[in-house]
Parts: sequence; C-alpha cells; structure tokens
Amino acid sequence: MAAKLETENVSRFDGLKWLVVVAIVGLGAYGNQHYAEESLLYRVLALLVMAALAMFVAVQTAKGRAAFTLLKESRTEVRRVVWPTRQETTQTTLIVVAAVLVVGLLLWGLDSLLSWVINLLIG
Repeated sequence: MAAKLETENVSRFDGLKWLVVVAIVGLGAYGNQHYAEESLLYRVLALLVMAALAMFVAVQTAKGRAAFTLLKESRTEVRRVVWPTRQETTQTTLIVVAAVLVVGLLLWGLDSLLSWVINLLIG
C-alpha cells in the first residue's frame, strides 16, 4: 500500500519535473538568441550546462529513468553484436553492387524493348 502511495506521489510530481525540463530548454533557447552577440564558446558552454541540468531533472522522472535504462541496455546489446570483418563487408558490398548493376541493365533492356514495341504500334 505504501509503495502504491509513493508511486502516485512520484507520478504527481513527474508533470512538474517535465515542466521544469521544458522551462530549462526554453530558457536555453531564449538565452542563446538574446546573447547572440556574445562569444560562441560561452553560449555553447552555457547550453551544455543547461542540457545537462535538463537531462538530470528528466532522469528523475519515471519515464526518464525508463529511457536511461533502455539506453544502458541497448549499449550492452550493441557490445554483444558480432560485427562483420573487413573482408566480409567488402564481399557483401561487391555482391550488392553487382546485383544492382544486373537489375539496372535488365530494367533498361525491358524499358528499351517496351519503348520499341510501343513505337511500332503507334508508328
């Protein structure tokens, strides 16, 4: 029962947290435009700090935690992938190029044949 009450409180404040995230992003966009005459380095640094702050607040929400967990799990999955060797990649690329050339020639020949037939009929 206490866990359910705690979950309801968290979800009640999640909307407020997302509002804070939107406010931070909006303030960053406005500040970047307002201080356009300042050095680009300072504006980029300020935007990076604001983005980090917005992400920190977003991760405090239920959806933000779920998204962060998904990112961590996807990174783990990418590390498990067996990537092809350079030779396998080269061979596959050459096969694809050859198949595209063959299909292109077949379509060109079919188009030429149909054009010739239509010209004979229309005359």
